[in-house]
Amino acid sequence: MRRRITGRSWWGRLATCGGLRGRASLAGRVTNPPQAASLPHITLLLSLSLLAAHGEIIDRIAVSVGDRAIATSDLDRQIRVSAFLSGTKPDLSPAARRAMAERMVEQTLIRKELETGSHPVPGGDEVLPEFQAFRARIHPDPAEYARALADAGIAEADLKKELLWELTVTRFVGLRFQPGVQVPAEDIRQYFETVVAPLARTAHPGQPVELKDYRYSIETRLTGERADREMDRWLKEARGRTTVVFHEEAFQ
Repeated sequence: MRRRITGRSWWGRLATCGGLRGRASLAGRVTNPPQAASLPHITLLLSLSLLAAHGEIIDRIAVSVGDRAIATSDLDRQIRVSAFLSGTKPDLSPAARRAMAERMVEQTLIRKELETGSHPVPGGDEVLPEFQAFRARIHPDPAEYARALADAGIAEADLKKELLWELTVTRFVGLRFQPGVQVPAEDIRQYFETVVAPLARTAHPGQPVELKDYRYSIETRLTGERADREMDRWLKEARGRTTVVFHEEAFQ
């Protein structure tokens, strides 16, 4: 019998990013120093800085990623959506918002790659089974579900969008990085002897623990971990080619 060992997922750290709304400050901190900001980039920021109503800021840019922007409203909404899906209370502290912004920078880089590459993107209908399972498991009562959404300050469309993004990233990693990963048999054996076997013997004392029962799960886990490392390297390179500016006033 094969016993499944699951690895970490990229979508847990990558978040949904919305559109370009709000007012921007041109005084930000550049975290990547490649090329100087282009004229279209500066024009975008100047245009966004004019979006105000009755002298009040209706939104502002938290992070500029090349010619794209992550608005504070997008940042806060993503924190609320992630908390709702995980069943936790949203943390809107400056530190938590900054951490989410870092993840959204990575997500924006992936979106740009998906738009310019030939990677297939799943359709919205593909996440319906997972969404319906979530509803049935966490909020089976329609009235209670509606109240929970209202209390969280999010919409059902936000949840579906997040689940679709999770599926999109999973496929992107699988198609872009996993095919080139090779896991030698010796690595599988070593992982079994040092990690899996001790845990299995503790959990099931007296029962035989054999590599053949765990080989597939171990190979799947190690393949995922190594694909993650390839993804990390790619993100580091992509970020190095992109001007990323954190507008510190948005995190106060």
